[in-house]
Amino acid sequence: MFKGILITKVEAGYLAQLQTIDDSVLPDGDVQVQVAWSTLNYKDGLAITGKSPVVRRFPMVPGIDFAGTVTHSSHAAWKVGDKVVLNGWGVGETHCGGLAQVARVKGDWLVPLPAAFTERQAMAIGTAGYTAMLCVLALERHDIKPADGEILVTGANGGVGSVAIALLAKLGYTVVASTGRLAESDYLKALGATQVMDRAELSAPGKAIGKERWAGVIDTVGSHTLANACATTQYNGAVAACGLAGGMDFPATVAPFILRGITLYGIDSVMAPLAVRLQAWERLARDLDVSKLEAMTREIRLDQAIDVAAELLQGQVRGRVVVDVAGS
Repeated sequence: MFKGILITKVEAGYLAQLQTIDDSVLPDGDVQVQVAWSTLNYKDGLAITGKSPVVRRFPMVPGIDFAGTVTHSSHAAWKVGDKVVLNGWGVGETHCGGLAQVARVKGDWLVPLPAAFTERQAMAIGTAGYTAMLCVLALERHDIKPADGEILVTGANGGVGSVAIALLAKLGYTVVASTGRLAESDYLKALGATQVMDRAELSAPGKAIGKERWAGVIDTVGSHTLANACATTQYNGAVAACGLAGGMDFPATVAPFILRGITLYGIDSVMAPLAVRLQAWERLARDLDVSKLEAMTREIRLDQAIDVAAELLQGQVRGRVVVDVAGS
């Protein structure tokens, strides 16, 4: 028996509660992990509050990522005592996730905890930071260099946006942060943004093509924001899209793509292959300023996660939220 958040199906929809869970609830897997830390991501907020049908199987432990220690393993790559990290693979949606003290998963889904990070730091990065690194890698593969111009980061106060700003600044890029919370401008500039703009400049319907500005974009918002970002990206620039906080729609035209040759990269962190995951974590260990990571991190207990999930969806959470699962 162990403590965790369990989502169950009820007549009105489904219900998330902190409770004592029997390990018979856990699905099959060849590795069992004692979870030390997890996080709250946007998808976790949707799952816990029921605002979107994220959960596909019941009962379900939410939490799309975790860090901890292997306690049982029949997988060749892992032995008891190994420190591991998991991001994605449907965990918290179709397979019980990280917001409980024990997880049972497939060993193929795990990556080793980088030596540069503690378990808490790895979850302060979490899926959001790992996704931000995937976006940066996409811009680098497109050969966008710091001298090419400004990089726009939308949804800048969120987890992906915060880590993306810190990474880009460390790599020498000029970062413009777009946010709906201008009161957080000092925080964003401390992470490395050189300028902060009101998200309203991008969130309303815009022109099919506008004045060229961005060498590259990391977008966590979607909808009109993504369309306007594409419309104002420089010739041969690139946009990495990884989120839908503003909506799943994409009300754009082909104009920026055929007149300016821009590229739109879709960034998927859930099913990314092992080699990509290892590269992302290796680069995070090298290129992320840990002092900035701490500045963007809020720590909570497991029994606070349900309330904070609601705050997250209301746009009241800045940066990253780590959940102390082991100490709860």
